[in-house]
Amino acid sequence: MTRVAYQGEHASNSATAAQNLFPGCTELPCTSFEQALDAVTLGAADVAVIPVDNSAAGRVADVHHLLPESGLFVIAEYFLAIHFDLVGVPGASLDQVEYVRSHVHALGQCRKVLRTGGWRTLVTDDTAGAAREVAELGDVRHAALAPPAAARHYGLEVLQAGVEDDPDNTTRFVILSRDAVFAPVTGEPTMTSLFFAVRNIPSALYKALGGFASNAVNLTKIESYQMGAGLNPSCFYVEVEGHPDDPGVALALHELRFFSSEVRVLGVYPAHPHRLRERTA
Repeated sequence: MTRVAYQGEHASNSATAAQNLFPGCTELPCTSFEQALDAVTLGAADVAVIPVDNSAAGRVADVHHLLPESGLFVIAEYFLAIHFDLVGVPGASLDQVEYVRSHVHALGQCRKVLRTGGWRTLVTDDTAGAAREVAELGDVRHAALAPPAAARHYGLEVLQAGVEDDPDNTTRFVILSRDAVFAPVTGEPTMTSLFFAVRNIPSALYKALGGFASNAVNLTKIESYQMGAGLNPSCFYVEVEGHPDDPGVALALHELRFFSSEVRVLGVYPAHPHRLRERTA
């Protein structure tokens, strides 16, 4: 049975992603992303399921900084449709609600209903945790924005269903493992995750990325951050379409290495079908 670590509580969106990916898995809820990654590193979990981007709220803070330093490898990606219900204690009604609590990203993804209700918002560490807190309070004045599974899990009532602003709200997760499991070249769409640090020379980033442009390799993500006190060259987390053994990608990586002090391939994995549907649309 696969042991899956994730940040959040039971019935959270991360828990749903974990169960969709690994039905019947043993869940290991963690209080932080770093703790979830450490669980895999230390062998307490086999894999970690970590959100990296949301279509409405953008990137998930800290994750791109943690991934290259974790020593783990990306073995897959997964897109989950995100839905939120406004939930309260049994017997509560909308006109009794005064406070709505949830994770900061969930509050940002449900602005319309919050504005209409005029409620005060309280930030919590997790969406499912917000539902748990409401259940523990037992106060009709308190409600939570939580995934549909959370109401069932904590014995709450749905006061209003499907309150997310965007009906196409989607979160992308990556699955991380201690072992590198690079997808073979099959001709099917593939993604490659990279970490690199540019050399401390003028125009290093421009030249390092030039190979991707000249070889028609599509960069779908680039995140920059500083290591140390800020005097060191910048480091980057990058995702590209293609396999390192594809001729164009291989040439781009050769040029990248020439202008970088360090290049690491963090994962080579099949592109999720959602990505292909988005491109077709």
